[in-house]
Amino acid sequence: MNFKQIMVAGSGVLGYQIAFQTAFHGFKVTVYDVNDQVLDKAKAKFHELSTCYQQDMQASQAQLDATFANLSYQSDLALAVQDADLVIEAVPEDPSIKRDFYEKLAKVAPEKTIFATNTSTLLPSQFAEFTGRPEKFLALHFANRIWKNNTAEIMGHQSTDAQVYADVVEFAKAIGMLALPLHKEQPGFIINTLLVPFLVSALELWVNDVADPETIDKTWMKGLGNPMGPFAIIDMVGITTAHNVAKLQAEATQSPVMQRIVDKLKTEMIDQGNLGTPTGKGFYSYPNPAFEQADFLKD
Repeated sequence: MNFKQIMVAGSGVLGYQIAFQTAFHGFKVTVYDVNDQVLDKAKAKFHELSTCYQQDMQASQAQLDATFANLSYQSDLALAVQDADLVIEAVPEDPSIKRDFYEKLAKVAPEKTIFATNTSTLLPSQFAEFTGRPEKFLALHFANRIWKNNTAEIMGHQSTDAQVYADVVEFAKAIGMLALPLHKEQPGFIINTLLVPFLVSALELWVNDVADPETIDKTWMKGLGNPMGPFAIIDMVGITTAHNVAKLQAEATQSPVMQRIVDKLKTEMIDQGNLGTPTGKGFYSYPNPAFEQADFLKD
């Protein structure tokens, strides 16, 4: 593994975390997004994230200064990728958006560049032909709060080169991840194969008016001793991501309940600008959400 220059495409919920974690571990990182206004928002989020690294990772000011020095920003795709050894794609979880991105990326990326998608529910084989380099393409999926929940699931497809796969596993370790290799393609990898049905079950309880989100979360937290309930997790994942995943499931299954979940997330959350932790309000308000308060689980 001889990666030095990394491009992270997309500075949303996971993209900016991936970029910061990679830069923190000494790699040069170019953050790419669609325009400078979006990149300015990413810069602000990096400064917020540095506080988390100080608190949770005991990061020194020198380490953080080095991290920021390793970060650069670009809204021109060709310039962003011109020196990249590895591109980590973290654009929205929408097949058409990802396909369009890879078709554009393939035209401007150097031959050496490996592409990795951070998709949480889709398969690399769905996009391999659009990359122009299927043998140098695979999935590299991170969990939210990457600096604490430091897992990296690595999943190739039928045409992924074995050495490329091994190099990405080593890269994951080099940026402080617990590398979790998958032996075959699996929608949702390991984490989301387990997590998505759980979150969907909670959303079904909500959309069917069985209980409100706080009661559902209290049940899970108190009954099983977990620090977060499903709606707190949805806030953390991002309600836009949850909506996109539910939409894919609704289209695949033609389930009326799933479609109602899609519609309710759109009208009651997204249309109101309540996107979860990225906007400071989702099912809870941030910082200091109710589920973190000492009296949340009291009578």
